[in-house]
Amino acid sequence: MTENITSHGTLVNSDTRRRVWAIVSASSGNLVEWFDFYVYSFCSLYFAHIFFPSGNTTTQLLQTAGVFAAGFLMRPIGGWLFGRIADRRGRKVSMLISVCMMCFGSLVIACLPGYDAIGTWAPALLLLARLFQGLSVGGEYGTSATYMSEIALEGRKGFYASFQYVTLIGGQLLAILVVVILQQILTDEQLHAWGWRIPFAMGAVLAIVALWLRRQLDETSQQEVRALKEAGSFKGLWRNRKAFLMVLGFTAGGSLSFYTFTTYMQKYLVNTTGMHANVASVVMTVALFVFMLIQPVIGALSDKIGRRTSMLIFGGMSALCTVPILSALQHVSSPYAAFALVMLAMVIVSFYTSISGILKAEMFPAQVRALGVGLSYAVANALFGGSAEYVALSLKSWGSETTFFWYVTVMGALAFIVSLMLHRKGKGIRL
Repeated sequence: MTENITSHGTLVNSDTRRRVWAIVSASSGNLVEWFDFYVYSFCSLYFAHIFFPSGNTTTQLLQTAGVFAAGFLMRPIGGWLFGRIADRRGRKVSMLISVCMMCFGSLVIACLPGYDAIGTWAPALLLLARLFQGLSVGGEYGTSATYMSEIALEGRKGFYASFQYVTLIGGQLLAILVVVILQQILTDEQLHAWGWRIPFAMGAVLAIVALWLRRQLDETSQQEVRALKEAGSFKGLWRNRKAFLMVLGFTAGGSLSFYTFTTYMQKYLVNTTGMHANVASVVMTVALFVFMLIQPVIGALSDKIGRRTSMLIFGGMSALCTVPILSALQHVSSPYAAFALVMLAMVIVSFYTSISGILKAEMFPAQVRALGVGLSYAVANALFGGSAEYVALSLKSWGSETTFFWYVTVMGALAFIVSLMLHRKGKGIRL
């Protein structure tokens, strides 16, 4: 039998079957983590009034978006904590802990009483649950990206690693799909009263399955690497500070674009375009499904044209097309036209999402790979990705919504500039 594991626990190149199973197992936890995290965003239209005092729709959404953004502030801590665990104790241990934590946070939200029942404790406990989930997701990205980059075959790393965003988007898709189904079987009154709790409870149950699958994973890091003094340390990370700063740069633009055209877009279609919530949910469900399917295609393309070229396409097109797309969506009346515009934006973002994990992992040595990927991603994501909804809604409430369009454009241009510093094959940095 040619399929085997090396003495250090690393899969050999011929073990394709085990690699595929490992990708599926690792991805299952990733899907559950992101399902739990995004359920909050997609259900906020229904529970905003329960946790916050009465007010107009924009104010309530702004408050729930603030809690959503606060969850991102825990990501740098999660990126550091779980990155250190992954580099010193193993990728598998880190991924098992993170999915358990996400399960707990989701279960708490599912059972949490509203403002009318416990007063200010309601939004306070909601915030605490989201901070707990943010800690978990902050560690999930770096560890899973590192694991998938190490498990993937040379020459096909872009294709294999793209499945991280397949499951990340899949988590979003599953979250909004559950909401769409609930919209069909429950009345608006039932959804606002208790129906919104169902997806959070589902996420907690799904985590049990993911935990079982992840327990069967093979470890990809080597014992002697984990035993190095610099493994998972800031000292080791400091030696790779240029890579760290570059990842911060292009992640800022990539994350902002991603969250603008995924989690925030449903609210944008309802709150700005004037589309009915049910119609907006269907549009985003179909768009996310197509978005998910094209990740492996563009990931495989990056194996041919290089990571650098893919990132330059993303940065350049993001800078050129963001303002026209968002401006056109302001005045669109047809859901088909809205879908086409959103899909155009998602294709552009795909040149970042499909390779972001593998690109970042390729820029750090094994002993600080999970820490370097996780922390740099988490910091940029907390500052720019998680705040996207809050910034957009704040600018809208101030009567300056178009300023947000230019903000996304500038960050796309930054991603383009940083990507110019990548080697032509997309690995590492130009020293």
